[in-house]
Amino acid sequence: MKKIAGLFLLCFLSQQAFAQSNHQSIIDSLKQELSISNIDTTTVLSMVELADQYKFSNVDSALFYGQKALEVSRKLKFYEGEYRSLFILGYTLSMAGNSSRALELELKALRITEKYNFMIGSGQILNRLGIIYRSAGDFSSALLYHKQSLQLFKSTRNYEMAIPAEVYLGMTYRALNEPDSALVYSLRADKKIKQYGDETMSCPNLITLGRIQLDKGNVKTALNYFQQALSDGYLIDQYFFTSTANLEIAEIYQQAGQRDSCIYYAQRALDDAQKNGSGLSIARVSIFLSSLYEKNNPKLALSYHKMAVAALEKINELDNLNAIQNLMAFDEEERQFEMATTQAAYQNQVRQYALLTGLGMFLLIAFFLYRNNKQKQNANALLHHQKEEVNTQKLKAEKALSELKSTQAQLIQSEKMASLGELTAGIAHEIQNPLNFVNNFSEVSMELVDEMETELANGDKEQAIAIAGDIKQNLQKISHHGKRADFIVKGMLQHSRTSTGEKQATNINTLADEFLKLSYHGLRAKDKSFNAELVTSFDPDLPKVNIVQQDIGRVLLNLFNNAFYAVNQKQKAAAKDYKPTVEISTMSIGAFIEIRVKDNGNGIPEGIKDKIMQPFFTTKPTGEGTGLGLSLSYDIIKAHGGEIKVETKEGEGSKFIILLPHSENKNEK
Repeated sequence: MKKIAGLFLLCFLSQQAFAQSNHQSIIDSLKQELSISNIDTTTVLSMVELADQYKFSNVDSALFYGQKALEVSRKLKFYEGEYRSLFILGYTLSMAGNSSRALELELKALRITEKYNFMIGSGQILNRLGIIYRSAGDFSSALLYHKQSLQLFKSTRNYEMAIPAEVYLGMTYRALNEPDSALVYSLRADKKIKQYGDETMSCPNLITLGRIQLDKGNVKTALNYFQQALSDGYLIDQYFFTSTANLEIAEIYQQAGQRDSCIYYAQRALDDAQKNGSGLSIARVSIFLSSLYEKNNPKLALSYHKMAVAALEKINELDNLNAIQNLMAFDEEERQFEMATTQAAYQNQVRQYALLTGLGMFLLIAFFLYRNNKQKQNANALLHHQKEEVNTQKLKAEKALSELKSTQAQLIQSEKMASLGELTAGIAHEIQNPLNFVNNFSEVSMELVDEMETELANGDKEQAIAIAGDIKQNLQKISHHGKRADFIVKGMLQHSRTSTGEKQATNINTLADEFLKLSYHGLRAKDKSFNAELVTSFDPDLPKVNIVQQDIGRVLLNLFNNAFYAVNQKQKAAAKDYKPTVEISTMSIGAFIEIRVKDNGNGIPEGIKDKIMQPFFTTKPTGEGTGLGLSLSYDIIKAHGGEIKVETKEGEGSKFIILLPHSENKNEK
């Protein structure tokens, strides 16, 4: 087997040397072009190409040139360069393991391509989004984005650009354990790669074909695919993929009991991972090598284990201070850019309002002048008196209108900020629990690593293995609670986005439960002494309702806030045996669903019951309420074709009842 490995090495050494030389010559040529070029759009595209050349082999250089290209693009208002820069920065960060930031940059790039109709760019970014979701284990979203990319390129007859989408669909279907679909897309991609000569997608596609064959038990065929992937990958320095292919071959030889060949290919996988700089690849291969030497050479096994730990740290920190500082500087540039963009939009809006106001005033004055001119022919004296009176009344009306608008804007903003404060406090409480778990298990794991190193140094391998098992369990718990925090953040972001006004089929039970918790934790964040019993009675067969989620969420949040405020006020003055309680229930009544929010607070006096839905009416002390909450809630429910009413008894509490139509959704469950 050593002879076979040696023959294979001789076959591709000359190709690898030529590829590396060619890759370096491209980089040198681009740098030479940058040194003699003026700062223009050509410079931007050269810097983007440099970042692209470095993305697999030097993460820091790729980030440096990508950020410079983005900065110049924005100064020149070169939108193609801007989206290309964001795309390559997201690509690089994704390869380095920073998926969340990569997703943010790719979505920004996608908005630019859609706004300025860069079709090819949209297709590439959709593919990249699919890769990020696949790496996070969200295969359904990954399939959706890859299929959108494939459809876009097919609709524009750009079949060569459609190749990556088919490659990634093959990978995703294999991850979903659908080998037949995976094989169809991978073979189709292989045929088009050979037809169009797309060398960049050959290596990853061949790896997928090898894995599919390996899953079916065709070891020899799989090995051929992996060897071919190595050959194609080394031609263009795709060290990320060649590392993967080498590790696959090493695992095959490990299963066959051929230790020397296994170690040979595993070491090559580690060399390629280090050339690429991918923390995930280095960690994966190092752990594999550590397991190989665990029994025969514990010292070397420990060395590889430490290398894996260092690589995992690199995923979180990009492994060096320069990269962290570069990203911090980039974050500051992004913040400044967003601020400048927002300010420019605001100034444009102000100018538009000023122009419209001036035009309106001009038309109004023109009208008065025209009318006065007609009347002047009959009675100049009377016209003079009327003109003065009209001008006086106009000034008074404008002043009153201006004051009313200013007051209204301030009150609405106050209501929004109050709601935002409640949401923020609730979100912070919901996220704190999983974060506490992550921090605690991380500290325990660090202590266990120290103990494991001590046991290995003492030669007690059994104890070290037991400690490693504990570390693995801790890491699983860290991952679980990290995903829990991520789920909470994503859910809150969905509810905090600006309303588009589009109705969606919504589970009212889920929506009500989320905002009930947010409201309660928001009040608890302001008043630690406050406690209340939350009673929920949700109809499990409740049909979904077509609503604008953000608007109905605001209504529910307002009702919950009022209920908690009422029981809190009563608790401060009531006897010790008083137990604050807020109840929420849902049920289906004919063509409507009913939502009831009940509290056992002080209730609403009969004399003001009919006024509570009026704008600016509030019973709260000055500074604690705007009087717009129930008024806005009333308008939102009416806009949905529903009804909101109140039942109350002074001293015993209040019950708000919302009716929303669901007849158009009665078949949705």
